[in-house]
Amino acid sequence: MTKPRLISLLLLSTAMLAPCVAAAQDSAPTTTGNASPEAPAIGDENATGTQEAPDVSIPGGAIIVTGQRNRNIERTAPQVVSVLSSEQIARTGEGDIAGALGRVTGLSVVGNGYVYVRGLGDRYSLALLNGSPLPSPEPLKRVVPLDLFPTSIVASSLVQKSYSVNFPGEFGGGVINLTTKAIPAESFLQIGGGITWDTETTNKLSYSYYGSKTDWTGWDNGNRSIPGALQDYFDSGTVINPTSQQAQQLGGLLVNGRNAVVQRIDDTQPNFSASLSAGTSFDLGEATLGVIATGGYSNSTQTKAILRQRAQGVTADPDQLWEDANAVNTDNRVVANALVGVGLEWGEHQIRWTNVYIHDTDKHTSLSLGKRANNRQADYMDQTTAWYERQLIDTQIVGEFKLDDRTSVDVRAGYANSKRLAPFEIEAQYLRTNSAADPLGDLFVNRLGNGNQDPTTVTFSRLNENVWSAGVDVSHRFFEGWTGTVGYAYQINSRTNSRRSFAIFANGDPALISGFGTLRIDALLQPDMWTLSNNGVNYGLELREPGANTANFDSRLLNHAYYGKVDGQITDSLSFDAGVRWEYAKESTILRPIGAPATQPTDLKNEYFLPGATLTWELQPGMQARLNASKTIARPQFRELLYQPYFDPDTNRSYQGNPFLTDSKLTNVEGRLEWYFAPEQRFAVGAFWKKIDKPIESYLTGSEAFITSYANAPEATLYGAEAEVQKYLYLDSMGGSFFENRRLVLIGNYTFTKSKLKVGADDTVRVYGAGTGTSLASDYFRDGAPLTGQSEHIANVQIGMEDTQNLSQQTILLNYASKRAVSRGLANTGQPDIFEYPGLTIDVVIRQGIMIGDKQIELKAEGRNLTGRGHYEYQKFADGKVHYNTYDVGRMFSLSAAITF
Repeated sequence: MTKPRLISLLLLSTAMLAPCVAAAQDSAPTTTGNASPEAPAIGDENATGTQEAPDVSIPGGAIIVTGQRNRNIERTAPQVVSVLSSEQIARTGEGDIAGALGRVTGLSVVGNGYVYVRGLGDRYSLALLNGSPLPSPEPLKRVVPLDLFPTSIVASSLVQKSYSVNFPGEFGGGVINLTTKAIPAESFLQIGGGITWDTETTNKLSYSYYGSKTDWTGWDNGNRSIPGALQDYFDSGTVINPTSQQAQQLGGLLVNGRNAVVQRIDDTQPNFSASLSAGTSFDLGEATLGVIATGGYSNSTQTKAILRQRAQGVTADPDQLWEDANAVNTDNRVVANALVGVGLEWGEHQIRWTNVYIHDTDKHTSLSLGKRANNRQADYMDQTTAWYERQLIDTQIVGEFKLDDRTSVDVRAGYANSKRLAPFEIEAQYLRTNSAADPLGDLFVNRLGNGNQDPTTVTFSRLNENVWSAGVDVSHRFFEGWTGTVGYAYQINSRTNSRRSFAIFANGDPALISGFGTLRIDALLQPDMWTLSNNGVNYGLELREPGANTANFDSRLLNHAYYGKVDGQITDSLSFDAGVRWEYAKESTILRPIGAPATQPTDLKNEYFLPGATLTWELQPGMQARLNASKTIARPQFRELLYQPYFDPDTNRSYQGNPFLTDSKLTNVEGRLEWYFAPEQRFAVGAFWKKIDKPIESYLTGSEAFITSYANAPEATLYGAEAEVQKYLYLDSMGGSFFENRRLVLIGNYTFTKSKLKVGADDTVRVYGAGTGTSLASDYFRDGAPLTGQSEHIANVQIGMEDTQNLSQQTILLNYASKRAVSRGLANTGQPDIFEYPGLTIDVVIRQGIMIGDKQIELKAEGRNLTGRGHYEYQKFADGKVHYNTYDVGRMFSLSAAITF
């Protein structure tokens, strides 16, 4: 990748594992002790020659497994599922569950932890924790980013790609259910820690700002607390007079040396982390009480040298770009997490109470330098300092009761809360005119919105979302091989979002404004500067709130669902699982302007009957075929229903919603052939097809196509195929003690996906603000264009060697994803789509256990992104590329250790 210009101022070829499968051997290789083809992967506490299934808990009782031996969930589940156990997650070495899921067939991770299933965007993915819904701490999303969840608190992750009616009907590509750790089999205490070196960041130049002395913890010490006078203004429900005494008072409170002065760091610290886990159980006679607790802390820094360009026409000519800049962004991310679980088991009954806390903070600092179309002679320098604080609290109770040999009842109830706070997000622009006629032409000057410059802005945003959920499921076995299940689920999401943004302008004497503008931002906007005009100096600072009419909104989603299903054996080799779900939902979003009545709410109220059926045919022992068909839906996300501008610094994009959005309806068909040719080994191939009525797609709008908005395209189809293989080759025949208990691990998967929008000449879409609201669909979408977020090719390969009796693993991981559209260019302007190209990455993970006395220490070494693959986000024109958001990504090398007592 071309290195960004002016950086001194601001700072393997594709490999695939062929999924070929040899016939299973007639006899197992000779082993000693209990090492055999049926032995579990190392790291399982129970290495006795039988594999213990991971804890998996989902609504409806379709799969509820707690440590049952010899249970292959992928094979016995009535649907198409993939399960990552804690050991499989550990093999990948990933620190969060999003990274681990990126190794699953058909899954890719986009942005900050959003998992795409079979090329469908995050809106078509559903994330659950122990079967209960989760809120999102992100203003633009209703789905939770899975990079929030450290792998240390997750016992397993189940991905179900074919719909069954025990899941919510908002099911497009698939559902991801995380199961937290439960009652421990025996008491334990584990302490761990690690350190990571990033070749693009560690020991190199980065930027930061002071903030507070406790920022390293992820919590502010009060320096960012909103001053009382400012909070009184927020609570008043009035819009400020820009030149009033109140404006002068509040303006003097906004910017200071702690929150706005960018500091240079010459030697950036390495990333580091620590964790603590403990658990025990108590025998209560006829019952067992278990307690488990985990805690973790990580501190990481990433610096990005970004090439950031914007086209204003249909050319990549550098002299005609609207913006051509180099930015250096530094993000210091601190994550703290904790889990406390209590479980009670008696007989065949179980109650689990799980509590999860995650606190995730990003301290963001940015400097950029570049040219703009409105003044190509000048240099524009922009700086940003921000603090994004996210928090997730989840508590839930799950009860599994077996009333008799035929009847079982599962109940669950949960409450979850997410918050996002972003106080004192400050953006300032300095301009160097490079003009000989300007006496300050060789200096960077902040003229505060005067003279073709943007004003300095200070933004305060707050999001709070609560989710209450409950459900009950009753299953009854009528006779051998036939079971019926009925269930009810309730969910209510309630979100409030506030974004109060001040713009600071100077409207006095231009010479005075230019002279003061050379000052550092904290000196330029100190309290005394706001009262200069009161003393006869014509400086004219003004404090405006231009976004007051779109400052607050509330959103709510109420969902009631009933379902019934039957699964049974038609013949010894033919079984089915079929049912229907009735779902009622009301989604409401209301805008609450400052100083004006609330707008008419946007209400989407619908009810659906959503059927789903799977037929499984056992062709021969170990080989089976599945056929699934279903109908599901996808709803607009809260933020997409609001005609309110919002800038996301992570993606460098502005967004604006569309109140005319409606639900999308999906028809899904899937076929799959599975061959379990040996214990823990399999080969599977499948094909899928989906038709989406009125898919919600993004597009670029605005005079320079800088704003991302949304509309329902007329129709889309998606089809594809996938293949996966997992094979172990035992190496004891090679002789010697080293190979005696070792095996070669070969895991590979490939997914091909093709999607197309269908846009007819007479098709229309409803776009808010476009005249009558109805426009030709061809003005916004191109017929045949792929769905946003969809890669045609996704491949994962794991090649490793491991000891079946002791902790010793060496794994090479390869991941490839072809390019995907992330924003849709507006069809009637000729703007091409914006593409992201993830490409090929190669990682290496080495885990080794050593014994010191009777204690085991796990040592782990990791090498990530060994190819140095960068982040490429661009528009491709006939005369070249415009790099929307392109930067180098470092190679990362980690060392960690954990000791278990």
